[in-house]
Amino acid sequence: MHQHLFCFGLGYSALVIARRLLADGWRVSGTCRGANKAEALRSEGIAAHLLDDDQPIADFVAAFDGVTHLMSSAPPANGHDPVLALHRDDLAARVAGLQWIGYLSTVGVYGDHQGGWIDETCPPKPLSKSSKQRVVAENEWLEFGREVGVPTHLFRLPGIYGPGERNQLSTLRAGRAKRIVKPGQVFNRIHVDDIASTVLASIARPQGSEIYNVCDDEPAPADQVVAYAAELLGVEPPPAIDFETADLSPFARHFYAECKRVRNDRIKQELGVELRYPTYREGLRAIAAALD
Repeated sequence: MHQHLFCFGLGYSALVIARRLLADGWRVSGTCRGANKAEALRSEGIAAHLLDDDQPIADFVAAFDGVTHLMSSAPPANGHDPVLALHRDDLAARVAGLQWIGYLSTVGVYGDHQGGWIDETCPPKPLSKSSKQRVVAENEWLEFGREVGVPTHLFRLPGIYGPGERNQLSTLRAGRAKRIVKPGQVFNRIHVDDIASTVLASIARPQGSEIYNVCDDEPAPADQVVAYAAELLGVEPPPAIDFETADLSPFARHFYAECKRVRNDRIKQELGVELRYPTYREGLRAIAAALD
C-alpha cells in the first residue's frame, strides 16, 4: 500500500518532515490557514486543504482518502485540541489502514524544575495557560489513539531552530538579537532536521502509546548561544543585559519562568536516533556554512 501522511498544520517543523517523506516517495496531504500558502504547498506536491479553528475541511472524505499516517502540529484552541474538536468523528470513521498517529507537543508541559534533569517519566506540571492546554490536547490524542487502536506517539519539543529565519544567526544579522543574562537559566533546543529524523524513526516503529522528548544533548544559557552565533558571524555580540532589568514583553519574560534540563535518552534507545546536531554549536555551524 502506498504510504500517505496527512498533517494537520503544515508549519515550520511539519513541513521539513513532509518534504523528507515526499523525497522518499510518500504522498503527503495536510492543512494550512491561507489560500496563498495552500497554493505554494500544492506547487511542492503537497495536497493542501484549508482549515481554521472553527472551519472544518470542506470535503474530509476526499481529503483523507488513502491516508496511512496522521500527524498534528496544530496548537490547542479554546482549551482543547482543534483537530479533534472539528473532526474526531470523521477520523474515527476512517481509521481503517491507519498505522500511526503523531502529535507535536512541547516540553513546556513539564513546567519548572529549577534546572534539574527530567525525562518522560516526569509527570506534567504546566505553569502557563498554553502549556496546560497542551496537556489536555496530549491526553485527547492519547485517548483517541486508544479508542481506535492506532499507535499514538507524542513528541515534546523545546525551542526549535534551523535554516531560514529560525536561528540566532538570522536574528543577529537582522539586528534583533538580545543577550539576556539570567544566572543559572538554561534552555533546551533542537534542530528542525533532528525533529524530522526522530519522527521518521517513530513512523518506522509504530508501537503502543509513547511519549518522546525531542531535544539535543546540551541545555544551554540563551546568552551563550547568542555569543557563539556572533563568533561564527565574526561580529561583536550584543551587550549583556541583566534579566531583572531587561525590557521584555510578558510573552518573552514567561519563558524565563521555567528552567529544566530535558533528557533525550528514550529517542536514542528506543528509536535508534543519532542526532545530527547534538548541540547548538554543530547546528549553528551548519547554518552559518550555508549562508551566502
